[in-house]
Amino acid sequence: MPSNKSVSDAPIVQFRNCRILRDHKLQWEDLWVRQGKILNPEKLFFDEKGAADVHVDCQGRIIAPGFIDVQINGGFGVDFSQETDEAGDGISLVARNILPHGVTSFCPTIVTSPSSVYHKVLPQISVEDGGSWGAGVLGIHLEGPYISAEKKGAHPEHCLRSFSKGGFSKLLDTYGTLDKVSIVTLAPEMEKSGEVIEELVKRGICVSVGHSVANLSQAEDAVKSGASFITHLFNAMLPFHHRDPGIVGLLTSDQIPAGRTVYYGMIADGIHTNPAALRIAHRAHPRGLVLVTDAITAMGLRPGRHTLGQQEILIDGFNAYVAGTHTLAGSIATMDMCVRHFHEATGCTVEEALEAASLHPAQLLGVQHRKGTLDFGADADFIQLDDSLNVKATYIAGEEVYSSLAILGSSGQSS
Repeated sequence: MPSNKSVSDAPIVQFRNCRILRDHKLQWEDLWVRQGKILNPEKLFFDEKGAADVHVDCQGRIIAPGFIDVQINGGFGVDFSQETDEAGDGISLVARNILPHGVTSFCPTIVTSPSSVYHKVLPQISVEDGGSWGAGVLGIHLEGPYISAEKKGAHPEHCLRSFSKGGFSKLLDTYGTLDKVSIVTLAPEMEKSGEVIEELVKRGICVSVGHSVANLSQAEDAVKSGASFITHLFNAMLPFHHRDPGIVGLLTSDQIPAGRTVYYGMIADGIHTNPAALRIAHRAHPRGLVLVTDAITAMGLRPGRHTLGQQEILIDGFNAYVAGTHTLAGSIATMDMCVRHFHEATGCTVEEALEAASLHPAQLLGVQHRKGTLDFGADADFIQLDDSLNVKATYIAGEEVYSSLAILGSSGQSS
């Protein structure tokens, strides 16, 4: 049956012999794509009387939504927190090199820096969908400088700031612009943090609590003000205590406003979080878990000395430390590595592991209608994986942008 060209001249591609992740389950179904969107085959058959122009045999592989990394500091020799006129080129290089790891969208993350870095770098970053050139940018994640000195981690203490003078206006002065910002990480125990959170949320920005010594009550107040995310759970916050569990307690708090979900980032690299802690978090609040890499400049490079903003970082094996210390400084993990480790360490289902890197970050950012899903009408950003969750091919807007195998296609017939 020929395609109905009266509706659209764009070719219709049918991915068959695959298990697609839809409605939280892997299902043996075909995936239909046209003009960069997931197509409803029933409307195609019955309303348009159309059929596929191209058939792709997936040979039994998994098709899942493309991964979304909401905390990535750089990689492949690029540090997003460097004051440079070539920030856009660096973003593009990383965007291209994360495609083999299944990432189709990301939030470039800038760590605590001098104000001049924000003023220089932020205007150079474009929010745009991905394509053959690389993964899309959903917005910028600003991690600091409004964080706790006690839990600064790898953030330079001399660059830390507070809201005590100026509140939200002080934040605007620091960053220069919020036009392309999607996430701001701050310490909720800081004076005036509540009003700052409210102002950020009014502007459609996700507020994350992290690098903080907040107790549970302070963390709950932050959520009531609009905060909806926790930056790298367990890391750079007070440890869980049975009389005051601190920020960790948000996972099971009964003070979360009705209809709200608190999401939390997890660096499942086998270094930042013990497998037992991963299991505790996942079993306590599975719907909120968001896998992040927290990757730094050295991702994809050999061990040695690299940078993270103002700090020098030493890579020793799979560990990234602030040079001369034992303070962890991000990771060198890729998102597909994190998905596999999370699946193995927690014993969660394949579906849960995949959604932690796709659906959940999309929900966090409020883009779940078009990203992180294979629902009809969503952007056709997806990946093919084998049963061991190795990425075999990556697609953005229905176009193959990476492949580790020869996927055969044919016009008007099965392949």
